[in-house]
Amino acid sequence: MAKAKRPAPRVVRPDDIDPKHRWDRPLQAPGRTQVDFEERVDFRRLHEYRLARVRAALAQSGLGALLCFDQHNIRYTTSTVIGEWARDKLTRYSLLTGTGDPYIWDFGSAARHHKLYAPWLHTDHCRAGNLGMRGAVGADPFLFKDAAKEIKAILQEEGVADMPIGIDVVEPPMLFALQEEKIKVRDGQQAMLQAREVKNIDELTLLNMAAAMVDGVYQDIAEALKPGVMESQIVALATKRLYEMGSDCVEAINSISGERCSPHPHNFTDRLIRPGDQAFFDVIQSFMGYRTCYYRTFNVGRATPAQR
Repeated sequence: MAKAKRPAPRVVRPDDIDPKHRWDRPLQAPGRTQVDFEERVDFRRLHEYRLARVRAALAQSGLGALLCFDQHNIRYTTSTVIGEWARDKLTRYSLLTGTGDPYIWDFGSAARHHKLYAPWLHTDHCRAGNLGMRGAVGADPFLFKDAAKEIKAILQEEGVADMPIGIDVVEPPMLFALQEEKIKVRDGQQAMLQAREVKNIDELTLLNMAAAMVDGVYQDIAEALKPGVMESQIVALATKRLYEMGSDCVEAINSISGERCSPHPHNFTDRLIRPGDQAFFDVIQSFMGYRTCYYRTFNVGRATPAQR
């Protein structure tokens, strides 16, 4: 019997990974709505660019596929996302082989939603899956075994079952289940980092929009910062303002004042801000998946002799 021919690798053309930078004009920080009279963020161009970057990194890696459990990598590859609560559950995952198109395993209702509203994905590649949410469902090795068998079948179908696959992060039971299926596992995080390193014009615009949101928050903080206000109150007003402006995740806001500023504790408390305090803030939030880590330091009232 003739040996089955391996499907051809997907070709990535130079234009597919052209970031379309336009350094002849200022970088945009447009409004969040789309309009018919100027180009803002082209999300379909963004989807295609990110997937092409992953394909190119995969082709250079010597891996047959990338299996991702990290929500940043899943979103970059498949342009799907659900609530922030899922970030540490390691139960959503995506698969991209060097010869095929992305697969996404998600909660059943979310998988159905992707089929309806994510036309850049094949509907039969949007699948229900559950790996137990890091023990929340209980110790059930069959969840991992069944998932590993399904992944192995796709690797065989797409002609890469004899090649190692790259994984970004994984629960040990899932790793063991893949190894039981004779799947060779390697570090895939480096390939994903390589893919995500060069931002296209849409990503730069989204980063600039995320930064503009924090610009506004710091104006609000400057106006609210006075003796008698608690660090936690500043966190509350900043979080509210960010969500009003469209943030999809306010991960953390460091709010630190007075004697708490050094050494930096990376948190906030109910400490009352006092006259002459220095107050330090860091706003860590996400807009369309593009994140800020944006610091500012203020004086409360006039500078003290020591500060001068």
